[in-house]
Amino acid sequence: MIDPNAARVTFDEIDSTNAEAARRASAGDVGPYWLVAATQSAGRGRRGRSWTSEPGNLFATYLGVSDRPLGEIALLSFAVALAVADVADNAIGRPAALVKWPNDVVVLGRKISGILLESGSLGAGRTWVAVGIGVNIASVPTDVEQPIAALASFADGKAISVDGVEQLLRRRLGFWAGRLEREGFAPIRDAWLARAHGMGAAATARLGNEEVTGVIRGLGVDGALELELPDGRTRLITAGEVFFGAQKAA
Repeated sequence: MIDPNAARVTFDEIDSTNAEAARRASAGDVGPYWLVAATQSAGRGRRGRSWTSEPGNLFATYLGVSDRPLGEIALLSFAVALAVADVADNAIGRPAALVKWPNDVVVLGRKISGILLESGSLGAGRTWVAVGIGVNIASVPTDVEQPIAALASFADGKAISVDGVEQLLRRRLGFWAGRLEREGFAPIRDAWLARAHGMGAAATARLGNEEVTGVIRGLGVDGALELELPDGRTRLITAGEVFFGAQKAA
């Protein structure tokens, strides 16, 4: 599903690497490509939120094709989070990165990346898939209303190369996505749970106009978050966002 050695297309500035992926796919050009920009003028996060994209950080989108069902394609987000966590540990020089449902990567409780999966039908059971990844290396977006940080702030003065982060990310994403394709979700789920942020903690899941509060207990075999409600029942969260304490949506 992911080719770490796919052709690399670079831009000094672009509106959004995911938007470029969608344009190429609409024109029938599905690569595979790694689309990489030094900066973005209209970066996007989940639910259409803006994502400030300053130079010195990584902004990349992988564009490719999958013949897997949409539910399986969605599980790719967990593999992406694991790959970003591997990269963060390497850049910082110590194991520090955790993953937060559905696909955030955090260091000491602060978000260090943005991950956005988008897709569209090509017909005949084929789907184009855009895997957008932004990694805060030197600076952070100014429009994210939750704890956020750049890798440089944890690196004790160690220089972090954008190119180095990209190269390692490509390899680690190839590794985790390859396992997902060959072995299914089980090993990805196990690895994700081993890095999970907030297990056993009280949290609020925001599902559109509904908010559900409970305690995070686990991850289902389909990627759903298991939230224990105050009455002891388990609510499976399949779409939405999870916040702890006084966090706000970002």
